Amino acid sequence: MATTYDLVILGGGPGGFDAAVEAAGAGLKTALVEAAELGGTCLNRGCIPTKLWLGATEPVEALAAQTKARVASGSVGIDFAALQTRKDKYLAATRKAMQQRLTGLGVDLVAGLGRVVGAGSLEVATADGPRTLGYRNLIVATGSRPGSFPGLAPDGAKVLDSTGLLALTEMPKSLLVVGGGFIGLEMAQAAQRMGAKITLVDALNRLAGAEDPEVSKTLESVFKRQGWDLRLGVKVASVTTRGAEAVLTLDSPGGGEELRADCALIAVGRRPNSAGLGLEALGATLSGAGYIQTDAQLQSAPGVYAVGDVNGRMLLAHAASHQAHYVVTRLLGHDSGPYDSGPVPSILYGAPEVFRAGIMAQAQDDNAKAPSSPVLVSRAQLIANPIAQAHAATAGFVKCVWREGKVAGITAVGAGVSRLACFATLIIKLGWTREDAEAFMFPHPTLDESLKAALLADKEAA
Repeated sequence: MATTYDLVILGGGPGGFDAAVEAAGAGLKTALVEAAELGGTCLNRGCIPTKLWLGATEPVEALAAQTKARVASGSVGIDFAALQTRKDKYLAATRKAMQQRLTGLGVDLVAGLGRVVGAGSLEVATADGPRTLGYRNLIVATGSRPGSFPGLAPDGAKVLDSTGLLALTEMPKSLLVVGGGFIGLEMAQAAQRMGAKITLVDALNRLAGAEDPEVSKTLESVFKRQGWDLRLGVKVASVTTRGAEAVLTLDSPGGGEELRADCALIAVGRRPNSAGLGLEALGATLSGAGYIQTDAQLQSAPGVYAVGDVNGRMLLAHAASHQAHYVVTRLLGHDSGPYDSGPVPSILYGAPEVFRAGIMAQAQDDNAKAPSSPVLVSRAQLIANPIAQAHAATAGFVKCVWREGKVAGITAVGAGVSRLACFATLIIKLGWTREDAEAFMFPHPTLDESLKAALLADKEAA
């Protein structure tokens, strides 16, 4: 006989894990179904291993900046094999800690691929055969996977996606990167610090196309100075393994130019893991690339909720966790209103970093919708900041977007601007006025002073 749970969760990434912890902690009988590893893409094949790479190689960038300022010299050597070993050990230890926490809370962990077979019933293909779970409520948190296009499919040899690149045993001496979004930029920076020559190609005419155009200009300027070969506004016909090389062919009349490197990274976005879950039989609708449509309560069908990447609202781990918290509080009867994310912070890591929360003066994507009323902007350049000067990393700025006299958005680009994330997001959430900024004591010397300078700078039309 199938066990019936108050809540069954499909997917053990940030959203699924946090939902299980909160639900079980509140007394709900909970089961978590995961087909691969706990932690999902973020822990195992995305955010965390990439940050381990960037953290380990940060001294390379720091020394280069001080060398350029003519106050230091030398070199930093990265032991890639040791870095990969450290990465793997850290990820394994984190997965173990996650499992212990879930077990301690009484969550039933079911390893296998789950599929809805009827209202209130889920079948899991486990190693021991199919297992049926009954549920009163279901959270789908199955995340996403690397995307590709015809001619740009990873082949596992010299053409890799982000998962394949993170699994390398040796860093290539040259790397072709297809895609100028956050994934491509972060991985390219880490690879360059470990000695790879970077060639980046994107069909858009600027890097980080979802961000403020001024951010793109800063990134392009910095990466060109670092020796990147940027091919922007051009289309790729194909990327293939040819012998011991990856060969990229540009799409142009009369035969495209070929670019060659030891390896190629396909970083052209992500696709939701929604196929084959059986949700359509319950009334759920998939749209676009397969994103699960949700209503104002994150519900996709009666008693079925979708959180995180799979619903397409915001492909960020902390967004998944925030949505999961909302669903669990709703199931507990503590929240009956619509889901409200508030300002969502997003960060590109590396050097420079990019931070954004709230609106931009001009919308670049659906997650930063254009303001419905006229806005003003104010800004400050990092070159005037003593901490930026101390680190010899002065490229960049902080920009504030004002609507009806209140801060509605903040964008920053430059070394270390991720430190502003929580403070800046709170400023937006609280709707600070200029007077609020004037009354607040900012510590000195800090990077926060550039945020203060931007808040107090003269406003101008966007």
